[in-house]
Amino acid sequence: MEKFLFDTTGLSSAEADDFDATSKALKEQFRIEVPGYIDFQMEQFEALNHHKAVNVRDVFAIKNACGDSYLLFVDMDTYHTHTKDKTTHFTEYQPWALAYLKRDFGRVFIRTETIIDKIREIIFPIELDFKEDKPFSDRYYVLTDDKRKAELAITQEFRDAMMAIKETDFVVEIFEHTLIIGNRKPITPEHTLYLADFVARLAELKC
Repeated sequence: MEKFLFDTTGLSSAEADDFDATSKALKEQFRIEVPGYIDFQMEQFEALNHHKAVNVRDVFAIKNACGDSYLLFVDMDTYHTHTKDKTTHFTEYQPWALAYLKRDFGRVFIRTETIIDKIREIIFPIELDFKEDKPFSDRYYVLTDDKRKAELAITQEFRDAMMAIKETDFVVEIFEHTLIIGNRKPITPEHTLYLADFVARLAELKC
């Protein structure tokens, strides 16, 4: 029997089956390795800070001639307070992918744009738009703390990689040279492979 590529501690049988199917799908689609310890500094990302604790339990390095990208199996610990004396703790297992970028983006947040976002822009024009790339700007809501830096870093190649994502339910956050992408969904092949594909595309841009 093939040894699991992931940590099975605390998983139900159904969760272990999903982890197994996902890791096998990754091996079929990409050249992957299990690296040694890497501190990805996940605490610097706002997209994850509403959880009580975030723990990277498994890491898969997606090998590329231009540099590695990573697929992470992440534990999200959350506490929900029902009453003054009753608090429920639960753990969610989610896929997140990570890539190191050549350019410094500053701090950027990207997700698919909603009707509410479009209405908000009329009152608070805080979104970064690309007039030369209307399809990208129509699809994505881009926030940044450094407009000039983000405009230089979000190149046509980067926007093309974003537009190649067929799914819509995900968020991208970039802190300087580090990007994460996730969909806040359970770890299954269908929720995971497109995240891995995106960061693998970004690794190719470093050549």
